Amino acid sequence: MAWAMVEWVKVVHILAVISWMAGLFYLPRLFVYHCDARPDSETSEQFKIMEGRLLAVIMRPAAVVALLTGIILVWLDGFGLSSLWLAGKLVAVLLLVLFHGFLEAMTGAFARDRRLYDGRFFRIINEVPTVLLIAIVIFVVVKPFQ
Repeated sequence: MAWAMVEWVKVVHILAVISWMAGLFYLPRLFVYHCDARPDSETSEQFKIMEGRLLAVIMRPAAVVALLTGIILVWLDGFGLSSLWLAGKLVAVLLLVLFHGFLEAMTGAFARDRRLYDGRFFRIINEVPTVLLIAIVIFVVVKPFQ
């Protein structure tokens, strides 16, 4: 019974991570285009709606579910927090959470018509979740430093 529960929690975790990552990939791309829109334009207002909904409807709920199911999996599977591969994964996840927080702040800035960075900056940081995702997958699948 407990094994079946672990498998279902993994399914929910993977689906939540996919949804969260989709938002982490897409939101900086929206910012690239938002930077090109005039602050008082209809296009800018449309981007504000898109960015806000992406955060509220997809990213925040998916992040919460991904983090909660991740904690449950650590507890159910009995991974020791002393496992170096798990510590590496948790560091990468923490960096994803911090990146998410940065995107939240940037969404707020755009909502107030403040452009703190240019489109080039957002093109570059759009690679951050990709690098972290690669690290997380390697830690989970290969379990280096075991």
